[in-house]
Amino acid sequence: QVQPVESGGGLVQAGGSLRLSCAASGSIFSIDVMGWYRQAPGKQRELVAAITSGGSTNYADSVKGRFTISRDNAKNTVYLQMNSLKPEDTAIYYCHAEIVSRRWAPYWGQGTQVTVSS
Repeated sequence: QVQPVESGGGLVQAGGSLRLSCAASGSIFSIDVMGWYRQAPGKQRELVAAITSGGSTNYADSVKGRFTISRDNAKNTVYLQMNSLKPEDTAIYYCHAEIVSRRWAPYWGQGTQVTVSS
């Protein structure tokens, strides 16, 4: 059973930092794009950042210059370093991974709560 599992969420004051991790486990041949999405109460889920297996990155305009996505292909893990956090960053953050196991399929993690207090 292939499953991405997030960790690293929590409560932080505005201006602070958090680092999220997402490790995919199971019978994995390769992973294409890995990314982070977030969903705030009453809002749609939105892309925060994504990274290809070759290291190309894409960021939402709202997090450019504050968040950094990276990955360790050997560990099937993606990270999101979040600096200068703002209250509007409060949301559940979900890991997303395009995983080739017996076939290609997209997978979601269970989500981790990030709360930024003002």
